[in-house]
Amino acid sequence: MRIGKIAARAALALLLAFTVMPLLFMVTASLMSSREIMSMPYPWIPSSLHYENFVKAVRGNDGNFIYLRNILNSLIAATAVAASTVLLASSAGYGLAKFRFKGRMALFMLIMATMMIPFEAIMIPLYMVAMKLRIQNSHVGLILPFLVSAFGVFQMRQYLTTFPVEFLDAARVDGMGELGIFWRIVFPNCKPVIATLAVIAFRGQWDNLLWPLLVSQSDEMKTIPQYISTFVQERSTDQGALMAAALIASVPMLLMFMSLTRYFIGGSSVYESRKG
Repeated sequence: MRIGKIAARAALALLLAFTVMPLLFMVTASLMSSREIMSMPYPWIPSSLHYENFVKAVRGNDGNFIYLRNILNSLIAATAVAASTVLLASSAGYGLAKFRFKGRMALFMLIMATMMIPFEAIMIPLYMVAMKLRIQNSHVGLILPFLVSAFGVFQMRQYLTTFPVEFLDAARVDGMGELGIFWRIVFPNCKPVIATLAVIAFRGQWDNLLWPLLVSQSDEMKTIPQYISTFVQERSTDQGALMAAALIASVPMLLMFMSLTRYFIGGSSVYESRKG
C-alpha cells in the first residue's frame, strides 16, 4: 500500500515536471541572450539577466509600442466574449433544462449540431456579413461572431438539469418571477460551472488567430496572436525577445486561471459527481 502511494506521488511529480517545464523554459529564456538560449545543454539559470528582451518585445519591430494596443484589443475582445458567453449560455441552458415546451429537445439537438460545423466552413460567410455591417477593424467585429457558444449552452444545460427544482418551486410560491429566480437563485449557485465556462471562453478568444487575421487589417486593431506571428517572422533570430513577447502574452491568461482555479476545479468535480 505504501509503495503504491509512493509510486503514485512519483508519477504525479513527474507529470507536474513535464507540465511546468515549458513555462519554466519560457521564463528563463526570456531573460537570456539568443546565444545562451541556443547553447547545449540548455542552461536553466541565466548567466546574466537580459531585461532588454522585454523592452524589445513591447517596442515591436517598428518601435511604435503597438504591442500594448494589441494586448488591450485582446483583453477587450476576450473579456466581452467571456461575459456574453456566460450570460447567454446560462440563460439558454436554464431555459432548456427547467422549462417544458414543445420542440425543446429538437432545439437542443439543433444547437448541438452546430458544434459539428468547423469554423473554417463559415468564416468566409461571416466575413461577408462583417463587410456588409461595416464592422471590420473594430472591437465589434472581433466580438460579434463569438457572443455565445453551443458548447457553453450544452455545459450549462447539463449542469442545470440536476439543479434542485424544489428551490425554484419555493420561489414561485413566494411570488418571485422567473427572471428573479434566475438572477437571485440559479445564477449565484452556478459559480463553479460559470467560472469554468468563463475560463474556456476567455482562453478561446485570447488564442484566436484565424478570425482576427480576416477582420483586423490595421496594426491598431490587431490582437496578440497576430502581433506575435508578425514578430516571429521579422525577429526569428532574437529568441530572447520572442520568449519575452510570449511570456507577456501568457500572463493575463495565467492570472485569470489562477484566480478562478478553486471554482474551475470545483465545477469539474461537481459536474462529475452529478453525472455519476
